[in-house]
Amino acid sequence: MKTILSEINNPSDLRKLDTSQLPQLAKELRDFIIDIVSVKEGHLGASLGVVELTIALHYVFNTPEDLLVWDVGHQAYGHKILTERKNKFNTNRQLGGISGFPKRSESVYDTFGVGHSSTSISAALGMAIASQLKGENKNHVAIIGDASIASGMAFEGLNHAGVTDVNLLVILNDNAIGIDPSVGALKNYFTSVKEGKNPKENNMIKSLNFDYSGPIDGHDINALITELKRLQKVKGPKFLHIITTKGKGLQQAEEDQVKYHAPGKFDKNTGEITFKSEENLPPKFQDVFGLTLVELARTNQKIIGITPAMPSGSSLKFMMEVFPDRAFDVGIAEQHAVTLSAGMATQGMVVFCNIYSTFLQRAYDQVIHDVALQNLPVIFCLDRAGLVGEDGATHHGVFDLAYLRCIPNMIVYAPKDEIALRNILYTASLGLNHPIAIRYPRGRGNTINWQKPFQKIAIGKAHELKEGKTTAVLSTGYIGNNVTLALDKISNTDAIAHYDFGFVKPLDEQLLHEIFSVFEAIITIEDNAIKGGFGSGIIEFASQNQYSNPIKTIGIPDHFIEQGTVEELQEICGISVKQLQLLFSKF
Repeated sequence: MKTILSEINNPSDLRKLDTSQLPQLAKELRDFIIDIVSVKEGHLGASLGVVELTIALHYVFNTPEDLLVWDVGHQAYGHKILTERKNKFNTNRQLGGISGFPKRSESVYDTFGVGHSSTSISAALGMAIASQLKGENKNHVAIIGDASIASGMAFEGLNHAGVTDVNLLVILNDNAIGIDPSVGALKNYFTSVKEGKNPKENNMIKSLNFDYSGPIDGHDINALITELKRLQKVKGPKFLHIITTKGKGLQQAEEDQVKYHAPGKFDKNTGEITFKSEENLPPKFQDVFGLTLVELARTNQKIIGITPAMPSGSSLKFMMEVFPDRAFDVGIAEQHAVTLSAGMATQGMVVFCNIYSTFLQRAYDQVIHDVALQNLPVIFCLDRAGLVGEDGATHHGVFDLAYLRCIPNMIVYAPKDEIALRNILYTASLGLNHPIAIRYPRGRGNTINWQKPFQKIAIGKAHELKEGKTTAVLSTGYIGNNVTLALDKISNTDAIAHYDFGFVKPLDEQLLHEIFSVFEAIITIEDNAIKGGFGSGIIEFASQNQYSNPIKTIGIPDHFIEQGTVEELQEICGISVKQLQLLFSKF
């Protein structure tokens, strides 16, 4: 028996359907997403929540001539399936497959590359102004969630759009959750609007010169189509407020929206997540951070934890549960998180600002201007550093060593294991004279018994891990474990020494002088961009001190790395155990 979805390859096919067929199509599209994601993994809840909206948008608007911009892109699976990628959807987030996010080079229907939040309004406004200047009659639609719209950049876009007369429609997908539940006064405002407690004359969106409509049921496909058709005829900036349920159509995903944001593999019939025993496994680095912070906070009342919308992902949730008055989820607001931390630091608080490496990029000016320039001892804990796997180019934390080590006053540290992470957190909590960035990877390490007594780490000191005669391998951070494993597999083991440079800044120059004086050749290994990273720092040291030893730098090559497993991507970048073994066997 043919399904409706089997006959849909692109939006032109979709528009041939009668509206009476669309609810059935919505059911089939949900089932299709669940069937694939249950086996292949991915971002489930957000895409299930916008199935009706996705169908309605492509049904009403003449895509790809009309331009849709999806914020973040977690919710764009249905969009991908309806836009000529249905037969490729089983490759989603895999090496050589389609991206988990909209991507311009992948499809003409993906009008703007996304992955980080709150960019859709600015991008769609830019498109709308360009269309107006070119005399083109196009529709421009930004679809943004209630967590993303709370970010400063979204407000910058709204502020500008409200004084234009361009053809822009902003659709607020209001489900009261991002990855974790939405927070803040704006969330409370939208809740009051949904509950009818806010007088229409006090509507904040209207006051920004938008034609506001809603809230309407985002799962009523006929109501959506009717309203979208009406809005097509309205001139100037428009704003449609819709109410949806994240995870709609899968009971467990509706009931536990945090867990089912990206649940891993699960049973498509029952919704039960495939259980993976965590007994006798090393902890995740994020949990080492979160649990250690609670331990430190018990004895130091000045310790504060801050995260921009990632309490579960960063494991700051542990501190939020034990010390709710000293742990803050500030929403998707990385710039605010950094400067808030700076403000607290001026008053003597010991602030741990926990942000994914890739997201700290969004607050670079604040790191320089508000923290480093004032030499405030904020402790940046950068989760998901290095290659993160299937989320791909938008989420790899492979630039932090380069963009941080060039900043005056900044200490930069990459722990090789869980114990080193625990001890640097302790060391930083005792008080430093400078800000510090601690970068650590996604996932589990190798150390089961990690909760050992604290030991203070000497700032700027590196360590010899293995003796050698002719070649010195210098690694920083967790990738050093690959080096150790690779060295264990080679026959000429006596030739190569191995040093762990946890501190990328300041470098241990005393030890470097010894290394350059003793060894014929130097190899640096890092899971950071090769341009400007740890290896570049070693080359700078050699140049400044007129050492002529040959130096080979190994790291992330000078192009964006796409999606795949961490193991696959390490192999491609030449930093897997296998690739390092091949390299070392030549020395």
